[in-house]
Amino acid sequence: MAETEEAVRCTAVTKEFGTAGTVRALDAVDLTLRPGEFFSLLGPSGSGKTTLLRLIAGFERPTSGRVALAGRDVTALPPHRRDVHTVFQDYALFPHMTVEQNVAYALTVRGVRKPERTARAREALATVRLDGFASRRPDALSGGQRQRVALARALVDRPAVLLLDEPLGALDLRLRQEMQTELKELQRTTGITFLLVTHDQEEALTMSDRVAVVAGGRIEQTGPPVEVYERPATAFVAGFVGTTNLLRGEAAVRVIGRPGAYSIRPERIRLADPADTPLDGERTVTGRIADIVHAGAHTRFTVVLPHGDRLTAHRQNLSELPPTARPRAEIRLVWDEKDAFPVPS
Repeated sequence: MAETEEAVRCTAVTKEFGTAGTVRALDAVDLTLRPGEFFSLLGPSGSGKTTLLRLIAGFERPTSGRVALAGRDVTALPPHRRDVHTVFQDYALFPHMTVEQNVAYALTVRGVRKPERTARAREALATVRLDGFASRRPDALSGGQRQRVALARALVDRPAVLLLDEPLGALDLRLRQEMQTELKELQRTTGITFLLVTHDQEEALTMSDRVAVVAGGRIEQTGPPVEVYERPATAFVAGFVGTTNLLRGEAAVRVIGRPGAYSIRPERIRLADPADTPLDGERTVTGRIADIVHAGAHTRFTVVLPHGDRLTAHRQNLSELPPTARPRAEIRLVWDEKDAFPVPS
């Protein structure tokens, strides 16, 4: 694949389900993936992200629109004629086969001779750090090991695009974080284009080169993780990707000082003594602490302002909380004016 080609392009893809198209899962979606990038589709349940992945994989056909891989129209092609593989959350391993047989299964179906089949299966297992596990069966493996077997099986015949449908959803938090690191390193090592479907914001932000936020069958915003987080294009993106203080209408006028809709991330708000004077370029309000939640690396404060508006602020736990930081205590909140980012209302 030439560097200038697109690994995946979806053009005006629409998918309808039900009698006479009563449910529109995707609505004229345009999407482009670059060769060798780690791309994530991020959105809540029912947003259409898995449907889009299934259209790219060939498990579903669009009601209208076009799907192309490396510049080739594959809209009407079945899955086995597309240079993609899919890894699912439930692993879908054959319990009666060994790890090596599971990994080599696609090569067996294609009639690849045993010596090459064995060599490529063991190479794929080495890629996912499962050397020495070839003779085991899936039920003798941990959840993380089974997930790596599923990855090795998907990688064994070197697809151009690897599709990952919530692959880490069944793992506990610590193992999921470990697998996030491994997946990103695996993508860098192989150079294969990865497309991840997830509802986990941290997963998408930490692993991806680019993220598309999906809602209601449409793509709300596409961009690098830092851009999507720091400069949300819509109120939905601001509220779904991370946590934010979303201020509209009269609340915006009272708190921000001007009309419109604004997003202020809680970590951008500083807690100060009510007597402190703000610096040039800072905005400040005073309120009373309604709730304090210790969340490990940070403490979350909910502050009620005089007109009943509420703001959430995060304080990193680098030191103990001052004795003045207690429920019902008066507190001043301070932020840089540029951190109140305008979003379409």
